[in-house]
Amino acid sequence: MSQARFADERHYNIIVSPVITEKATAASEQNKVVFRVARDATKPQIKAAVEKLFDVKVESVNTIVRKGKSKIFRGSRGRQGDVKNAVVTLVEGQRIDVTTGL
Repeated sequence: MSQARFADERHYNIIVSPVITEKATAASEQNKVVFRVARDATKPQIKAAVEKLFDVKVESVNTIVRKGKSKIFRGSRGRQGDVKNAVVTLVEGQRIDVTTGL
């Protein structure tokens, strides 16, 4: 396996999915994009993955860990897993359209 292909796979493992909510859509007006990321991903890894996958310049990365909730589903108790989100601020003039991936 070549080094470039391995690096691309590593970037895809860091960025799990974009977050498309009302709050995330409002943040996109200030050059911010929200992604769900791997729990063990660091800010420099997230920055490198976004820059490589979307070909943009990243100004800063802020991370949030939302603790899982206890729920009752069909009479049985369960617990949702913890989720880590990253709010990525892009350099002025850069943008990512999460609906198309460009």
